[in-house]
Amino acid sequence: MKITMLGTGNAMVTECYNTCFLISGEEGNFLIDGGGGNVILRQLKSAGYDCTEIDEIFVTHKHIDHILGIIWVVRKICQSGIQKKEERPETLEGDRRDKPGKEVNIYGHEEVIKLLKAMLQELLWENQWNYVNQHIHFISVKDGETRRVLDRKVTFFDIHSTKDKQFGFCMELENGKKLTCCGDEPYQPCVRTYVENSEWLLHEAFCLDSQADIFGPYEKHHSTVKDACETAEALGVRKLVLYHTEDRNLPDRKKLYTEEGSRYFHGELYVPEDLEVIRID
Repeated sequence: MKITMLGTGNAMVTECYNTCFLISGEEGNFLIDGGGGNVILRQLKSAGYDCTEIDEIFVTHKHIDHILGIIWVVRKICQSGIQKKEERPETLEGDRRDKPGKEVNIYGHEEVIKLLKAMLQELLWENQWNYVNQHIHFISVKDGETRRVLDRKVTFFDIHSTKDKQFGFCMELENGKKLTCCGDEPYQPCVRTYVENSEWLLHEAFCLDSQADIFGPYEKHHSTVKDACETAEALGVRKLVLYHTEDRNLPDRKKLYTEEGSRYFHGELYVPEDLEVIRID
């Protein structure tokens, strides 16, 4: 399996894309968040994927830099499915048999699912919305609920956000290992059972600790690199991925973040660029 980082930046970046990523394996492709616009289509294309190859989607929360890109992904899936149906030749005289459309599951907590459906119904054309009703399955998940995604157990959990309600997830890997995503806010002790001893942890790091006075991460309910690394070290995490960062240090971000983070975390530290691929198997 692998992670493709489609975006690594925070909400207001202009030099990279908002944080979202794809987990891929033999069983299919699992998209986590969509960023804030149709740049998600370019990022997927640049990474070698088409929207029609996405099988599962999880939207962590309803902030615009996470949910709006999903509108474009769903629209692309709808347009492609409708076009294939229209191009389907008649198989029997007077009998037009359409190919089945692409079936996609979209997971999120109740507020996310309600908002996403409302936006899609208002913004899509009637034939696209009809396609959504037939082929896109909206699944509202509760705190601690486990589902089968890419043929693996995935448990969704409330991260107890200090802003809007937000969920993360924990995916079961091989040999009892796990991959945990904490969304885009700092770790809270109440989710320790999901994060502790993770093989992989994806955690936000808004900026360098040495630049906290410049970027004000705490006022925005975010962490510094030092904070995230100290948390991962204390919880026995083996491999840490930092994302949802500022973009003013972008040319040197990997070097600077790795240098600061390695002072506090002694496992494998990843500071990916947009479109970077990380092997997780």
